[in-house]
Amino acid sequence: MASAPQRSRSYRSPGGALDGARVLKIVILGGDGFCGWPAALHLSARDHDVAIVDNLSRRNIDNELEASSLTPIRPIGERIRAWEELTSKVIAFYNFDVAQNYHRLLTLIADSRPDAIVHFAEQRAAPYSMKSSYHKRYTVNNNLGATNNLLAAIVESGVDSHVVHLGTMGVYGYNAAGMKIPEGYLPIKVEEDGKVIHREILYPTDPGSIYHLTKTQDQLLFAFYNKMDQVRVSDLHQGIVWGTQTGETSLDERLINRFDYDGDYGTVLNRFLVQAAIGFPLTLHGSGGQTRAFINIQDTVRCIELAIMSPPQKGERVRIFNQMTETFRLIDLAEMISRLTGVPISHVPNPRKEADANDLEVENCSLIRLGLDPIKLNGSLLKEIRDIAKKYAHNCDRSKIPCVSMW
Repeated sequence: MASAPQRSRSYRSPGGALDGARVLKIVILGGDGFCGWPAALHLSARDHDVAIVDNLSRRNIDNELEASSLTPIRPIGERIRAWEELTSKVIAFYNFDVAQNYHRLLTLIADSRPDAIVHFAEQRAAPYSMKSSYHKRYTVNNNLGATNNLLAAIVESGVDSHVVHLGTMGVYGYNAAGMKIPEGYLPIKVEEDGKVIHREILYPTDPGSIYHLTKTQDQLLFAFYNKMDQVRVSDLHQGIVWGTQTGETSLDERLINRFDYDGDYGTVLNRFLVQAAIGFPLTLHGSGGQTRAFINIQDTVRCIELAIMSPPQKGERVRIFNQMTETFRLIDLAEMISRLTGVPISHVPNPRKEADANDLEVENCSLIRLGLDPIKLNGSLLKEIRDIAKKYAHNCDRSKIPCVSMW
């Protein structure tokens, strides 16, 4: 017999839209995923009119990889019904492929006229994108097709929707820049024939995977449609996400968020915590001297909200925010988890073609100025996530932990 749903607390509305702002109509592309689902609930909880578009491709990839979330993910219909039962708030759901079903997307935008469209509808894992020629082609076709279809549909519909896109810090690359990475744009000075020319250009990209390459090409698509058609865009270059639950997803087990730990989709800190929960040595690629940017999942959804509620003006260039809160060397993270749990570290060959160590300094003042109060990594938060990992450790397939995508 199936057990009754587990509820962790009663629901209390957070009190409406941010700072008393007006209620918006928001479409979330990829709203069933790791970041899309908690973002949809977060915005719905603030009384916005939210609709999800998703073709459930992430669930199908689980079937392909024979790997699943550590936490039990319910069918999307059950998730939405549970949210309505708990909050009396309705989230609409449309099942179609944004990269393939252009006219369904166009009709949805033309009919619903959303104020904002949040774009998560991209294959998000670098290792998965490098598994084979099929995975490279799928990632390019899906990610760039979805982005171009979205922008073309906004233009054709004549609806002035603000696009909020989840990009990645990986567009900048991880080679030592010798400078603090700016938020998207780099000021340059060119001297020619005695004249000095000052300009700002997109920061030179240095992708390390096909996934990251598609995000760099997204930038060019945004710049083009912004220049030619004045499409309003906020591009959020996000760091590695850690944590799994938000205030909304933790209300009821039927709403629980994904907790990926496998070698393709498991983000490094979450993967360490699952390994610690089952006593599996923490697999550190190479020396662990690689420095990465990080952000908590609760800050991810907050940043999405902040970007939506402060849209760019018509004609303003694409806004680029570095959506991260801290940087860490991977060896430092592994040692932190090892001290906390007593689980040893295991250095394994790095499957990626990358520098064995790098420095990383990042400018991130824009979202702070908009009101983000960052959640910093600390022992109590690590324990909270580790407790989730322990609770569902029986779902872990140890054979799926190592990264087997080599490039």
